[in-house]
Amino acid sequence: MKPFCLSAMLPRVLRLFLPVFGLVILQPALAESAAPVSLERAETETAVGDQLFLAAREAFRVGNRAKLVGLRDELAATHYILTPYVDFYLLQQGLENQDKAAIEAFLKEMPNSYLGERLITDWLKVLAKKKLWSDFPRMYARLQAPDREAECVNLQFRLQQSGANQAALFQEAEKPWQVVTDVPEGCQALFVYLGEYLPDEPFWQRARLMAERGKKNALQQTMRALPNREQMDSRQFSQLWDKPLIWLNQQRLDATTTRNKKEIVALAIARLAASNPDLAIVQLERWQKNIGMEATAWCWGEIALAGAWRHRSEALKWFANSQGTRLSHEAREWRVRAALRQQNWAAVRAAIEAMPEEQRNESTWVYWLARADRAQGRLNDARDRFWSLRGEPHYYSNLAEEELGLPIRIPAPAEPLTEVERAAAHSNPGLLRALALFRLDLRLEGVREWNWAIRGMDDRQLLAAANLAREHKVYDRAIHTANQTRSQHNYRVRFLAPFNKQVRAAASEQALDDAWVYGLMRQESRFVTQAQSSAGASGLMQLMPSTARWVAKRIGLKDYNQALVTEPSTNLLLGTSYMRMVLDGLDNHPVLASAAYNAGPSRAQGWRTERALDATIYIETIPFDETRDYVKKVMSNTVYYAMLFTGKPASLQTRLGKIPARDGSTVDLP
Repeated sequence: MKPFCLSAMLPRVLRLFLPVFGLVILQPALAESAAPVSLERAETETAVGDQLFLAAREAFRVGNRAKLVGLRDELAATHYILTPYVDFYLLQQGLENQDKAAIEAFLKEMPNSYLGERLITDWLKVLAKKKLWSDFPRMYARLQAPDREAECVNLQFRLQQSGANQAALFQEAEKPWQVVTDVPEGCQALFVYLGEYLPDEPFWQRARLMAERGKKNALQQTMRALPNREQMDSRQFSQLWDKPLIWLNQQRLDATTTRNKKEIVALAIARLAASNPDLAIVQLERWQKNIGMEATAWCWGEIALAGAWRHRSEALKWFANSQGTRLSHEAREWRVRAALRQQNWAAVRAAIEAMPEEQRNESTWVYWLARADRAQGRLNDARDRFWSLRGEPHYYSNLAEEELGLPIRIPAPAEPLTEVERAAAHSNPGLLRALALFRLDLRLEGVREWNWAIRGMDDRQLLAAANLAREHKVYDRAIHTANQTRSQHNYRVRFLAPFNKQVRAAASEQALDDAWVYGLMRQESRFVTQAQSSAGASGLMQLMPSTARWVAKRIGLKDYNQALVTEPSTNLLLGTSYMRMVLDGLDNHPVLASAAYNAGPSRAQGWRTERALDATIYIETIPFDETRDYVKKVMSNTVYYAMLFTGKPASLQTRLGKIPARDGSTVDLP
């Protein structure tokens, strides 16, 4: 086996960027005496480099180091932009036994890079595992943006140092303890340590949070830190989680003699509440004397949260029973939403004012507190709060501006990019590596490389990078990058409208507002034709396989097969046809149809009330976080597209309007 020799690594010189037939062509820029490389030769070298790189990536995946080394040697002659990834793969193989000098050589060769940051993070985990703490502080200090795992490993290191301020460190360590649900590898050791040494309160706060969020594995892992005599075996825990009513009925009331046992019963009641709040109330009334006042109040909060998700009218009363416990971030939000659903503005105000300051100052709750001010006649306070939200391109700012009588505006476009600014983006090594990864359909790696490259850029650099992405039809990164600008903007990149002829034709065929179609597509896929969701939705309009088949059959599309779903024209035909169907089935209301497109027509229908409802309240009380955020963004996107397409002002409030009363009918759509 050949040894890995970093001296063979090529200098990372900037190269002339030439987009040719979708290929990123790179020519050495510092070799002044080198003969010019012909276009044909450059294309050939890039194609050869692509093949070698993909083979090297596969060799890394299967652990074939000998082949990986050989391919690295072949790549050394091609001046290939992704060669650093192969060097990284070689270092990653057997990282625990890697020479520290090799690590340092790579970091020197790739300063301030995404791969360098990844290597430092992984090396820190090796140092922690081997307890080689002497090198740890210096290496950690080199991280530019420590991720959660790196922060965990650093906290573990600091906690284990003699003379450390344990109380202060425990307080710092409680932050990841309280928010991390699926514990990454780098946090495992820290969480085991915390589980053994943390006092009862933060321990049970985490257990309660994991139960509320439905994180079975995280809860089980947390509870493994219980004393041995109170441990639950896997069978018992699974029954508590999957069949909490049966588990509760099997327990003796007089068995709740310790804090731990009382908390476990409370967790079971909370788990039952998630599926059946009424049965949870029956069980809570049975157990409340045994588990104590505070645990009882927490259970009421969980019952109220489940009731608010279901739009139960009793939810506010149930929240009132939770006084005496610390509600979670989510429960505090849903106490506001329960009050909104009843249009009880005094309760809306009280629930928002009871939030911690940081949460209360989120734009969502500033807006709704302003609405409560207005409803209660506090017009000056309402105006001040609405005024504080203006000027941002998001849903609540749009609504606030219209409350103030101000039109939603598109900022004046920034000055055109100069050739120097364009050239700087075209020669940025991180951006070029990202484009090469996108070209090879390695989207995850490409997104990470791109996002790292734009860190710390000023507005002009961001606009140049966004333009580069747009030129290469990497539309999602173009939008993402343009969204980052702070004072100089280009909204025609923020709200790109690619596939224009196809989209306009499909929208026109279905008599749909093309601004709404684009607003929905922007949120669905960011115009990535091969986009694939974790649930299996595909293409520009993110169609589920079953929905695509159903629509194809409904519209009589002959010879349809699933392979066609990512083809833009087919995807647009099916997606706009489905938009028309859900719009027709839901009172021709775009808010209902947008919610239906994301969560399903029956759910969108079920969230309506027996009386007409302000659409902003309907949206705010959608039980699914993803769908609620989705509808807000789709509708705000639609306003910006309408203004860009027509050059005229557009109103979000007019588009939202009122949600008509539910008439008891069902929607026969998938």
